Amino acid sequence: MGKRVLVTGGTGFLGCHLSRRLRALGYDVTLFDIAELTAKDLIGKVNVIKGDVRNKKSVKKAMAGQQYVIHAAAALPIQRSRKLIFDVNVEGTGNVLEAALLEKVKRVVFISTTAMYGVPKHLPETEESPIDPLGSYGESKARAESLCHEYEEKGLSVNIIRPKTFLGPERLGVFQLWFEAIYTGHRIFLLGNGKNKYQLLAVSDVTDAIIKTMQTDVTGETFNIGAREFKTWRKDLGFIIKHEKSSTKITGLPVWPSQVILAFLELLHLSPIAAWHYKTLPVTSYVSTEKAERLLGWKAKKSNQDLLLESYLWYKKYRNKIIGKTGDTHRVGWNFKILNLVSRF
Repeated sequence: MGKRVLVTGGTGFLGCHLSRRLRALGYDVTLFDIAELTAKDLIGKVNVIKGDVRNKKSVKKAMAGQQYVIHAAAALPIQRSRKLIFDVNVEGTGNVLEAALLEKVKRVVFISTTAMYGVPKHLPETEESPIDPLGSYGESKARAESLCHEYEEKGLSVNIIRPKTFLGPERLGVFQLWFEAIYTGHRIFLLGNGKNKYQLLAVSDVTDAIIKTMQTDVTGETFNIGAREFKTWRKDLGFIIKHEKSSTKITGLPVWPSQVILAFLELLHLSPIAAWHYKTLPVTSYVSTEKAERLLGWKAKKSNQDLLLESYLWYKKYRNKIIGKTGDTHRVGWNFKILNLVSRF
């Protein structure tokens, strides 16, 4: 049998991209998720187990015979419920780590987040920067990282990746709001003047980092990863607008009043934009990737402009098939509700 990898949250945006890379490298891939696999190119080529990371028996069954585990399953901020987010991101992570320990897997890679740092205060943020998680999502990931460290002490090999927000083909979520504006020529609204630098990340670079983190001899480490080159929101989005010859104009909004309004809409469930989005997007944000480059030999290949253009071109190509379909994952659009009305007006 070939090298066996279990990917939790495997039918999602990251899971599908990762599965393609792992298969190309000769791995036998099993996807574990509560959602169906809809990526047609993967159906019949990977093993799919439908299950919930909150269910210990389901996790234990899926873990049987696996050599590596990529734990990417997570409840996103859009899902609102603090209890749900903690149940999935903390309790679920504990179930995965316990099953991996019992199965004696070679390595677990836990997909965390740079939301661990909250609103950036120490630029660039390094793996040693103070942790100040923002919202239920960031707090749950911080707790999950602590569990990873506990299981390292029990003898389980675990590495942690903290990626910046990543994009690529098939990524929608919050970015659909901007992509649709570029396509239709409507205004793009930014919090603040858009002159703050904001580091993103290509999903292809994420998959490279995950595989290196899985294969390395280094264990018990945490790695920040982000794009190799990034400019301001105005410059990076302006590059896409210019490339597409769109009539879109970028309009800055006053930060404090906009944050108050978005917080109110979030409270009333009238917008999927969470505190993590509206508190960090208007400020300069980037991490140091020196540790990953030094210990893993990893280096991001794509810039913000590369990955934004790649993502937008995919959106433009498949727009007619995906427009109007909404959900609460990154592979579908989000229902922006009142924000859609404002954008159209």
